[in-house]
Amino acid sequence: MKKEGQIRIPSGCAISAVISRNGEHMTGDTIMKSMVPMHDRSNGLGGGFAAYGIYPQYKEFYAFHIFFHDKAVREECQRLLKDRFEVVKSEVIPIHKIPEITDVPLIYRYFVTPLHSVLNRLQIDENEYVARSVIYINTHIDGAYVFSSGKNMGAFKAVGFPEDVGRFYQLDQYEGYAWTAHGRYPTNTPGWWGGAHPFALLDYSVVHNGEISSYDANRRLTEMYGYKCTLQTDTEVITYMADYLLRKQGLTLEETAAVMAAPFWSTIEKKSADEAEQLAYLRKVYAGMLITGPFSIVLGFTGGLMALNDRLKLRSMVVAEKDDKVYIASEEVAIRAMEPDAEHLWSPRGGEPVIVRVKEGVPV
Repeated sequence: MKKEGQIRIPSGCAISAVISRNGEHMTGDTIMKSMVPMHDRSNGLGGGFAAYGIYPQYKEFYAFHIFFHDKAVREECQRLLKDRFEVVKSEVIPIHKIPEITDVPLIYRYFVTPLHSVLNRLQIDENEYVARSVIYINTHIDGAYVFSSGKNMGAFKAVGFPEDVGRFYQLDQYEGYAWTAHGRYPTNTPGWWGGAHPFALLDYSVVHNGEISSYDANRRLTEMYGYKCTLQTDTEVITYMADYLLRKQGLTLEETAAVMAAPFWSTIEKKSADEAEQLAYLRKVYAGMLITGPFSIVLGFTGGLMALNDRLKLRSMVVAEKDDKVYIASEEVAIRAMEPDAEHLWSPRGGEPVIVRVKEGVPV
């Protein structure tokens, strides 16, 4: 019989994040270091990073990161992009080929802005137009996958261990004020380039440790509102729910957390009258967006991060600080790898969001 420590935890996965409240930029070295001591929480079938503030010279344009199966698919997708957007720059995303990363697709990035003539004809705002375009490409162009589409941010992911993925994308040459990372251990979904974390739409990105038992209910509801879950992993739906609740419904981060990790009714009954009324309203109106099952997530967005556990705290997550920086990870050892002298270490309660924003007035 194998002893404790000799077998892998099937839903292990590894997440980490760091943000500077002062908006100071850090290279990808810091976040890459955090994944090394958590190596055994993943199995090499997916790793990735998201970074904010990395494209200051193109900060007014949407940065599309796209995987292509082959040249013909790339040409088809580029025709669509030129019909819908002004493409101000297109290029291959620089990579450093290493033996640990194989079966590499074509990886391009495009800095684009929607054509005003199209926006005026459709009478929608540019974020909605971009979101619809991303979903259309991922649904209708076989062999193309837009895996990042926000302004002044980018996701980088592949099949491999996260520390290898970081070297592959040369993330030590990028600088951002916030970073997130993920090491994947898929259990009931395939390990493939599109299924690696983070999942991103517009400026929202999600890394997730756990398993969503409510996936079918969550998926059906989001698809009622025009989203399409095509990436063969449950985490994708969290990103769409965040986009729907925050951008389309105008909820706050705190309200969004109260939907995804809604308190039990018995907990709500103990709150003050006003708070109980608000929490009950959110539970009833957005019942289909309650996430059940074990999870810890970090949601990235322009100017900040939100960390959130399931309401029973069935997955580990710790937080610490040092000077203007806040660190989040599955394990304390990952935080110590980023900042050995980290202080004020704590473990958030189940369903308690940890929201960190860049200071007001700091440009992002």
